[in-house]
Amino acid sequence: MKAKGKVWIAAIVGLIVVVVVLVGIKVGQIRAMIEAGHAFVPPPESVTSVKVAAATWQSRRSAIGSLVAIHDVTLGAELPGLIREVDFDSGKTVKRGAVLVKLDTTNEEAQLASAKADASLAKVTLERARTMRKGGANTPADLDAAEARAKQTEAIAANIQATIVKKTIRAPFDGRVAMKQVERGQVVSPGTPVATLQSVDPIFAEFSLPQQALADLRIGQIATMRVDSFPGKTWRGAISTVNSEVDPATRNVRVRATFPNKEGTLRPGLFVNVDVNAADEHNVLTIPATAVVYAPYGDSVFVLDNKKDDPAAALVAQPRFVRLGERRGDLVAVVSGLKEGETVVSNGAFKLRKGVAVIVNNTLAPPVELDPKPTDK
Repeated sequence: MKAKGKVWIAAIVGLIVVVVVLVGIKVGQIRAMIEAGHAFVPPPESVTSVKVAAATWQSRRSAIGSLVAIHDVTLGAELPGLIREVDFDSGKTVKRGAVLVKLDTTNEEAQLASAKADASLAKVTLERARTMRKGGANTPADLDAAEARAKQTEAIAANIQATIVKKTIRAPFDGRVAMKQVERGQVVSPGTPVATLQSVDPIFAEFSLPQQALADLRIGQIATMRVDSFPGKTWRGAISTVNSEVDPATRNVRVRATFPNKEGTLRPGLFVNVDVNAADEHNVLTIPATAVVYAPYGDSVFVLDNKKDDPAAALVAQPRFVRLGERRGDLVAVVSGLKEGETVVSNGAFKLRKGVAVIVNNTLAPPVELDPKPTDK
């Protein structure tokens, strides 16, 4: 029994020794991994870079608006009647005074002929009464009655003539007629719409700018306009109206610019992009917009620098907060936070953190343009 107990004790002691040895080996492995982790240097990240450049920009404010016709009316019938003629086609341009619609005036023309005959007779009677009055053959009352009768018949004829004129609907200004809403033979009542007439040259662009822009807005200030429906084409116009009040809900002011439209390409209702250019120019520092890391707590960029001031050492990325200004095309102006000539990461900033080593590879860097244009390639 004693021998058997000694065997068990020896086995237990041996097992403990094995466990201790295994734990020691594992602890050594863990320590080695920790030391390797501390000594591990991540491989440099590949990025593209660009230098902070100085540029001269003309002050400009951009806005989205819509086109509005200078004159826009819905033509309608003023008097009831039967349409005899429709003298326009939908979408055509008409001149001021052009006849668009004629109502039936048969009765009025007959009444006008009768009224003119009465007026002629009244005029002859008046002349005869004046002659007789000079000879004392009639009384002053007879002459007054003749004069009143002559004026009355002239007024009746003029009233009928006015009715005939009102039954002819004419274009009040040069413009383009929209789709016609009446047809020949249709009976219309007062107020029945005939068609919409809009002037097309020139044309207004209405848009809103923040109240801070009021200090720079001037009548006659140059504005340029682009329309998505006509890519690659721009129009040049000028500010014609600045609203006298600021919208209390949005704190924006409505602005109206006038643009030439001789070809009639622009149509009321189109959405447009308008840039209002100021006369003065100012110096700015610019970087690609892709270099900016946008975050709720502030915008930042990564500035490239050498480790320990050693030109031969690898470049490292250091974050720096910046305050941004106006954006144009692929570039954005930097108000503060950078200096001219500093090198910043232009692409790949999203994968960086403070102190990360980087390798600059600008061979695949996309072009940066102030006024980029889409291509089919």
